[in-house]
Amino acid sequence: MRPTTQTPDRTVIGHSTTDKVLLYGGLPLAGLVLGFFLPRIADWAADRDWVPFQGPLKLIAGWDQWWVGAICIVIGLLAGVLLAAMALEDTLKVTVTRQSVEFLKNQKTVTVPREKVAVAFLDGKEIVLQDSTSRELAREKHDQLKSEAKQIPAAFRAQGYPWSDSGDPHADRFRRWVPDEPELPPAVNAVLKARAKAFDDGDKGKADLRELRDEVTKLGFTVKDKDKKQYWRPTTPR
Repeated sequence: MRPTTQTPDRTVIGHSTTDKVLLYGGLPLAGLVLGFFLPRIADWAADRDWVPFQGPLKLIAGWDQWWVGAICIVIGLLAGVLLAAMALEDTLKVTVTRQSVEFLKNQKTVTVPREKVAVAFLDGKEIVLQDSTSRELAREKHDQLKSEAKQIPAAFRAQGYPWSDSGDPHADRFRRWVPDEPELPPAVNAVLKARAKAFDDGDKGKADLRELRDEVTKLGFTVKDKDKKQYWRPTTPR
């Protein structure tokens, strides 16, 4: 993920034009080549029982018409285009302006007005925005390599946002959650129990983790995750 557009009033972090060219050029090309050679691969693999997917491979190998190769090429090309689109959609795009910060991923947008942001920082691979009460306005996982992460602070500073190089100003207040934590209200413990069950539920679990994190925030607490463990703190400052 790299800054793709920067003007005096806007900085966009996402896939660069080069990334898009490589994805939409490289993946469809790879699919086309695979599709071209698939009938030959099927001929070779159909007699080797240790190769998986023997049924489809023998079916392809049994067709000796020219159009079989053409269909495989078209399918490989379309599969490459689809994979490229999925890769772009699954990458976080951040648009930073002097009016707001917009996070876009998987066709879902989170917008945070500039006047609500008291501090912005990186917490591991996540971009976090907090208001003046320490409530988290956004926590989104970015896709940059570690060597390129310095571009994120630069993007926010370019638009006048307060950035903390030392990370979360309230990091020392987080405590690891345990079931029925006595210092938490029953409602918060109930939500955190539900979140704990969502870690291994794939995409549905990710959606539940986000939704239930918002519920914890509404109840006056902040939660973050690390290695499938939950850490909490009160939202209100000391």
